[in-house]
Amino acid sequence: MGFWRGLKRRVKAAVPFLFFSVLGSYFVWHSVHGERGTLAREHRQEDIQEARRLLAAAQTELAVVQRRVAGLRSDALDRDQLDERSRALLNLSDPQDIVVPYGPGQRLFRPE
Repeated sequence: MGFWRGLKRRVKAAVPFLFFSVLGSYFVWHSVHGERGTLAREHRQEDIQEARRLLAAAQTELAVVQRRVAGLRSDALDRDQLDERSRALLNLSDPQDIVVPYGPGQRLFRPE
């Protein structure tokens, strides 16, 4: 009987240690691999850097478009050139226009 009592006493003494060890391991694992853990933080940082790069590219594109729009708002805008350029870009013509076809590679202008 002494053996079983000693074993039972040792098991009872080990249960709280095992319980807190498992609980601590759970929290440590989630602090590294969890939704808000260190690995997830690194992924979020990479996503933030990519978003900042995209933002910089979008801001550059916005600045280009704003410069073009500012050029169209000028009082010295030549309406004939604007009309000619818009027709060339949209590939449209007026019914009274005379259309002169060019061969391939013989463009009158270079599109931007």
